[in-house]
Amino acid sequence: MTSTTSGASTTKPDFDSIIIGAGFSGIALLHHLREIGQRALVLDADSDLGGTWWSNNYPGVRTDSEFQYYSFSFSKEVRDEWTWTERYPSGKEVLAYLNFVAERLDLRKDMRFNSRVDRAEYDEESNTWTVHLTDGRSLTATYLISGMGVLSEAIWPDIPGIETFGGQKYHTANWPREGVDLTGKRVGIVGLGASGIQVVPTIAPQVAELLVFQRQPNFIVETNNDKVSAEQMKHVRDTYDEIFARAAAHPFGVDMVFAEKSALDVDAEERDRIFESKWQEGGFHFANECFNDLATNHESSELASAFIRKKIHQIVIDQSVADLLSPTDYSFNGKRVPTGHGYYATFNRDNVTLIDVKSNPITTLTEKGILVGDTEFELDVIIFATGFDAMTGTLTTPDIVGRDGVILRDKWAKGIRTNLGISVSGFPNFFMSLGPQTPYSNLPVPIQLGAQWIARAIKFATAHDIEHFEATPESEELWADEVDRAGKATVMYSEGLKAKAWFLGENVAGKPREFQVYMGGGQVYQQFCRDAEAAGYPTFLATEKATV
Repeated sequence: MTSTTSGASTTKPDFDSIIIGAGFSGIALLHHLREIGQRALVLDADSDLGGTWWSNNYPGVRTDSEFQYYSFSFSKEVRDEWTWTERYPSGKEVLAYLNFVAERLDLRKDMRFNSRVDRAEYDEESNTWTVHLTDGRSLTATYLISGMGVLSEAIWPDIPGIETFGGQKYHTANWPREGVDLTGKRVGIVGLGASGIQVVPTIAPQVAELLVFQRQPNFIVETNNDKVSAEQMKHVRDTYDEIFARAAAHPFGVDMVFAEKSALDVDAEERDRIFESKWQEGGFHFANECFNDLATNHESSELASAFIRKKIHQIVIDQSVADLLSPTDYSFNGKRVPTGHGYYATFNRDNVTLIDVKSNPITTLTEKGILVGDTEFELDVIIFATGFDAMTGTLTTPDIVGRDGVILRDKWAKGIRTNLGISVSGFPNFFMSLGPQTPYSNLPVPIQLGAQWIARAIKFATAHDIEHFEATPESEELWADEVDRAGKATVMYSEGLKAKAWFLGENVAGKPREFQVYMGGGQVYQQFCRDAEAAGYPTFLATEKATV
């Protein structure tokens, strides 16, 4: 390993590190970089902290993960003083939690809001990053770190006539902070991923009429949202280190017991009993604790699919509607599995109508509503819950310019290349929290572990006078091969292609078809990270200029 010092500028940068994004990632990064003595600054385009949980305040927004493992473990003071109230915290409660963390750890003084980055450029002579904001300001730092998250770059659907609709239209990712009064309105919703599935049962009791335009149904794991008792909260506080350790050791970053048997190891009666018990327990317990191969064995995945289809037909009274709500084109895990809070039962309401736009697609938006085939549905409000350019969108929207003027979006135009989703060849001293090719997981776990890894890497570089911390080109190819290998060993590949899943980039026109996330298991990923650190980061310390 070498460090380059000849010809370097002696001008001191404004900061040691600049972090873009003040959500979970930005908060964790700022805290841990402070611990190693860094002068760090967080920039965020929004008017306050929270990231995804600030931007997404649509009706029904909440976590898909249970409260006890949807939080940080690094501050005992925060753990002892914060009280969760719901099994699946609402977006408002998560935002309050993030504000509490920031206040308790005195982080706000190193955050600047209303500060949108449109360009960040590496200068080789000074070995610094210059971050340009849309208001004309610029700041410099030795290290540039993305904490921009994975679900921030919203996608509006490419539907003809979208500008002609005369009523109100909203995207769930840009919901007005003051809220929207939907009482007595005729409302249509387009898009039924995790956000749409949360919106539907929340607004159905308020509106006069709800038309749900469905192109493709989901396998939803229904659950309940019990209040958190004082006894539960005390237990979590007393055992949180163990809770976090179990989540970190789980493939999907959850505090759950990894099943030991295949769905094929038991007879039909026992299999149905296990499915039913975990369905009643709710949420990700069905996905993670029934059997060990629902994500890796196509036959087991289809058995889970058949069980959920049966539950849909038990819940939904109109069997023709139940048929439409039951996926048949792909099997369980072909899409990211969302939790539901009474979603299927909502279609038993007299004011809710399911419109099949797969067999009869949306033709256009009109001034009065939505035209499906030759039928016009008149609406007062249209809600678009049409998702995000996940994983890469936040990183390819601004100009992130590395060595020799190469822009990150251009480097990734034909495929993602990173080392462990953390560092990119040709972009020295640039780190990513939750970068593409990091684990498919309950996100607070890899966020915290990743922030701690980055802080230790920077501390190592400082102690060893390493000026350029940067993925080697060889490491990028090796990691791309591992991401591809691990993904194709799951049902997520073949079934994800059928479902046009976002984790394969299938929801964005023109995006390369490849795994956006690492499907090999969060615990396996963390071992790769530990191995790189234990060896002294050899795959992040090129001895010569990397080619881009």
